[in-house]
Formats: sequence, C-alpha cells, structure tokens
Amino acid sequence: MLWAKKDLLGLEYLTPEEIELILETAESFKEVSTREIKKVPALRGKTAVNLFYEPSTRTRVSFEVAAKRLSADVINIATETSSVRKGETLIDTGKNIQALKADIIIIRHNCSGAANMLARALDISVVNAGDGWHEHPTQALLDMFTLKEKLGKIKGLNVAIVGDIAHSRVARSNIWGLTKLGANVTVCAPEMLLPVGIEKTGVKTSSNIDEVLKDTDAVNVLRMQFERDEGTAFPEQLDYYKKFGITEERLAKAKKNIIVMHPGPINRGIEISSEVADGKNSVILEQVTNGIAVRMAVLFLVAQAREARA
Repeated sequence: MLWAKKDLLGLEYLTPEEIELILETAESFKEVSTREIKKVPALRGKTAVNLFYEPSTRTRVSFEVAAKRLSADVINIATETSSVRKGETLIDTGKNIQALKADIIIIRHNCSGAANMLARALDISVVNAGDGWHEHPTQALLDMFTLKEKLGKIKGLNVAIVGDIAHSRVARSNIWGLTKLGANVTVCAPEMLLPVGIEKTGVKTSSNIDEVLKDTDAVNVLRMQFERDEGTAFPEQLDYYKKFGITEERLAKAKKNIIVMHPGPINRGIEISSEVADGKNSVILEQVTNGIAVRMAVLFLVAQAREARA
C-alpha cells in the first residue's frame, strides 16, 4: 500500500495496514545506521523543524538524528528563547515556520490536541512528538518495532503496560497500536492511576502486578510522573515500588524470556530496579536505537505523501 497522510498525529487515526507500513519502512531504514557513512539522500533539500514546548532529550535528538540521516536540514526551536515568550500563538508560530519554506514540523506540546490543531492550519507536514496526555505515536511505533524484532511478531503477544496509565500518552499510543495489530494488552496500576472506562479500548485492567507478569511476553514500564502530584493523585514512592516495581524477584517468577521495556527517562528504584533496567531481559537501549529507524520512516512517508498531494 501507499502512504497517503501528510501528517502523523496519533495511532488512533491509523489503520493496521498503515502501522505495518511504517514498521516495514523502518526495517529498511535500520540498516542505514550500521553503515560507515550513515546517510541516504531521501530528504535532501527538505527542512525539518523541531518545535518543542516541553523538555526532551531522547525524542528531540532521535528526530534530529533521523532527519539528518535522511539528508534533511534540521532546525531546533527552543520555545523559551523564541517569540512564544512574547505571546505568539502556536498557529502563528507554525504559519511563520511554513512561510520560511520548512517542510515538516515535529511538535511536542503540553496541551492535548495541539498537533492536530497545527496540522489543520498548515499545508506542510506535522508530526506529533507527544501532546499532553493524548498520544506519543512514534514512541509506540518504536516499542512495537522492538517487540517484533525481538519476538518475531505482535499478533497474539501478551503485553503488559505498567505504571502511570492515567497521565501517559505513551500508554495510549501503545494501546491503540498494539490492539490494532492483534496483541493482548493488560494495563496494570494502582486503581487511582487507571482511567475510568479504559476497558473500552480493548484492554484488560489489573492492580496485581505479580498475577499479570505470570503470562506476559513483554512488560512496558512507564515512568511515574510525580511532577503532576497534587497531594492525593499518587501513591507514596516507596509504597509504589513495593507493590508495582519491576524487580529481579518479580521477574524471576515471570516467563524466562520476558522482554522489559521503558520509554524513559527511568526513575530507578521507583518503577524499576537498576538490576532489571540493566539486565539481560531489558531492551531499553535497543528501543532508543530503533527510534531512529522508526522516525526516519515516519519523516520519509509524510514527506512523500505531501509531495504527492502538491
């Protein structure tokens, strides 16, 4: 199939076939990073702009590396030193970037729906690098790419997503993507961090991590977002670690070859122990590596689609 969308806004809006196309394209791009000269001319002459309204290390650098490996020019805009500080709106910022003849805006924003709003206002491509509590599609795509690479498939896998489900855009994108590709997904967290009605997305829910891990092929451990704590919104950190932390003792009772994932940044000793994060079951750094190939695929596909529509 051919990719037809000029934007990537979330996995909720994609078909299983479109998700598979991104993963297949990423597989072909992964080889580029093993070359002595890690570049292809696929986006030569194009300009990608990283527009980040929130702090980021992995995602911003990963998109920058991906764009440069496609031979695109990259501009990073730090909003704290831009005209945003003077009151410029998101749409005005986007239109000015478009007027400068950029081709792709990669946006991270603290408001859910910001990427969708920007995409509707612009003719150039918009890629969602995380918006509020809504979605983080490329993180979920690289998670699925890693699962497929390590376990050979996604359909039929038992995948657990553990941690701060309520505030996690990573969880939402993974739920949309994994269920569309046929995985069995269980979300596991304290009841206060399980969104009401989440079962309607096709997942199971649990507050018993030891029971969940028994039949799990892969566990995706989410960062506990304690910066959002308003006094009663979160459990105590040590209590959470005792009841939900992924430790060597817990992993010893799980499947021998269980895959341990984490989108980062890691809170060691809170949601996961250092022994597990750095252990033989962990694919956390492989996720980071695979993020480059996945984001190369996304940038390439949206740029192609925009050219076809021009």
